Amino acid sequence: MTEKLYDNDSYQTEFDAVVLFCEASGDGYKTILDKTVFFPEEGGQSCDTGHINGIEITFVELCGDTIVHYSKAPFEPGSTVHGVIDFAPRYRKMQNHTGEHIICGIAHKLYGCENVGFHLGADYVTMDLDKPLTSEDIAKIEVMANEAVYSNIPVTAYYPAEDELKITDYRSKSNITGKVRLVNIEGYDICACCAPHVARTGEVGIIKILDCINYKGGVRLSILCGRDALSDYNERLKRNIYISNLLSVKQEDVCTALDKLMEDMASLRQQIGEKSKLISKLYTDSISETDENICIITEGLSSGEMRHIVNGIMTKTTKSAAVFCGNDQDGYSYIIGSLHINLKDAAPQINSALCGRGGGTSQMIQGSVKTNKKQIEVYFTN
Repeated sequence: MTEKLYDNDSYQTEFDAVVLFCEASGDGYKTILDKTVFFPEEGGQSCDTGHINGIEITFVELCGDTIVHYSKAPFEPGSTVHGVIDFAPRYRKMQNHTGEHIICGIAHKLYGCENVGFHLGADYVTMDLDKPLTSEDIAKIEVMANEAVYSNIPVTAYYPAEDELKITDYRSKSNITGKVRLVNIEGYDICACCAPHVARTGEVGIIKILDCINYKGGVRLSILCGRDALSDYNERLKRNIYISNLLSVKQEDVCTALDKLMEDMASLRQQIGEKSKLISKLYTDSISETDENICIITEGLSSGEMRHIVNGIMTKTTKSAAVFCGNDQDGYSYIIGSLHINLKDAAPQINSALCGRGGGTSQMIQGSVKTNKKQIEVYFTN
């Protein structure tokens, strides 16, 4: 059994321990100490990082009551070693995990939600609640969660006696055998939990619920707390400043300016659509009926305009009507239509002759070719 030093002090970063066991494992070594400050991967939270005797610890896992440390180099069994964890990522997890407790405790009290999933990764935090919540519910939870932060309430972790545990109303995602460690945030939450937390809620700094999606009959919340929330805010502010500069408006007017831009774009799309129809009509009207292929090679047309033209001119021929758009340097995109030839069958031959690729239906195909204008003209005049 490994003594878990982080149980009593989440802020301890260094320790000395005796090596009980060390053996080769994969391309490295696994080591068991009599005690450790390293929190293993457990309960949806990634493990601590750091060094032992200057050797990087690559992974830490829990095996029963034993904590196993993985490294690239071995440690001598029976020797005393000195370990140091990377406290910055540990503290980030402490902030986020404490914030998760506050949110889940409030959701449980207000709406009877049970926490059925938790994931604290390197750059994300999610929690799964078993009941659906509205946007108004989420907003209310977030306000109350930050009130808990402002109140700077003590966060205590302890192992209650068995008789005390029996009469304690606490949250737990699973039935726990053996000793139960409770984390208590007075007035907000009391939950069975194995992880390190901050000493007072004020250290969480801020709690922000970023997203809420429906998930397995309940919801999955994405949150950020403390330094993570500040970093996220700064990134969002950068993007808002960038957009406001592009639109030449104040930051607070970005949404209004974007609404106006979308309206203008919708109007332009309508105008473009009308002009595309006019262009196709001009092409169609300029071409006489024929028993030969019709091939138009041009530049600057959209795929919609090309399709409009093909739909018009394919009625003028007993063979195929083709529109190629592009140039000899970059290649050409094409749309070919016919009311009389099975183009689905003809596509392989067309693509082979013009170094192209594409396909479609028996009446219309589209694709691209890497050839020149002269070769296209020669192919469709034969």
